[in-house]
Amino acid sequence: MTQEHFPSFFNQAPTITVQDPLAEFLGAAENGILTYRYADAVRLCGHSCPTVAGAYLMVIKGLKALYGEELPERGGIEAAMQGARDEGTVGVTASVVQLLTGAAPETGFGGIGMQGRFARRNLLSFGAGEINGTLTLRRKDNGKTVAVSLNAALQPFAPEMLELMPKAVGGSASAEELERFGQLWQARVKAFLTESADDPQFVIVREV
Repeated sequence: MTQEHFPSFFNQAPTITVQDPLAEFLGAAENGILTYRYADAVRLCGHSCPTVAGAYLMVIKGLKALYGEELPERGGIEAAMQGARDEGTVGVTASVVQLLTGAAPETGFGGIGMQGRFARRNLLSFGAGEINGTLTLRRKDNGKTVAVSLNAALQPFAPEMLELMPKAVGGSASAEELERFGQLWQARVKAFLTESADDPQFVIVREV
């Protein structure tokens, strides 16, 4: 069997543990306890990039602000994206939001039984342009809400990327240049997840 070989810094990234009542109800996880790691977001999206890393950190920090030392309730959170679903990288960010919070758009799980218990459908919305952030997270149980954004400019790409990226994107890069491109790409992701993860000026959380 072919083994995954992720960059070692993936293991240095923050993790998040949540409690999912649906997972508990269906016997999928003892007490519904689920722990997510950055590699899970990479598996979902199929790649590791600043957008995936930024989304991962924004959700973790947003849930921390909402729940403190409590376990966040996966499926008990509403999420709203500032951008439209087909705008830029909004869809990628939303995928990570859905993974960690359980909040889903109209395609999500509709619930169990006549009362729709554990439903996740329509908990994730798009085009909320009035919010002061990239996304908002709201606790369904008490209404507490935070807006979260990312100041990615604090961790720019290496200057070398100015020349290298057009070649890589345009298909003219050599094998050595492509390897270097991948190294520099992941170096920025690593900086997000290990150097700036706890910087309140990097991941900005505001209570709404």
